[in-house]
Amino acid sequence: MRYLHAMIRVLDPKKTISFFCENFEMKVISERQNESARFTLYFLAFSDDVDRFGEEAPKIELTHNWDETIAYSSGRSFGHLAFEVENIYSVCERLKKNGVDLLRPPRDGKMAFVKTPDQISIELLQAGSPLEPLNPWKDMPNQGSW
Repeated sequence: MRYLHAMIRVLDPKKTISFFCENFEMKVISERQNESARFTLYFLAFSDDVDRFGEEAPKIELTHNWDETIAYSSGRSFGHLAFEVENIYSVCERLKKNGVDLLRPPRDGKMAFVKTPDQISIELLQAGSPLEPLNPWKDMPNQGSW
């Protein structure tokens, strides 16, 4: 497994970016806008990590939902941790055997979500290309929220 990023929702991206860049010497390494879904993603990383790992550096993802104007409730500002895995099916099988609920099963061979005992969402992403969708995964429904 490899750590990818942690996501937090922000109301004022300029203010939050300034906070991380000025106080922690991080920098914005990419920005992605989605006009139809009305959000922007900003990916920040430490300069040293970018020098060492380039675009593969561990990141903080700031998500700005354009229509949000009220502060997020406690715990709502943090989104999820993300980990890249070599085989999403084998990881999900191991988690399931250990009693972990698959809230969003890897139906597409690419992505799944689980939660820690403290209800922190964990996104699992298949390294490289998605795996061929297989049963029981491709027919498994979502449960709860992630």
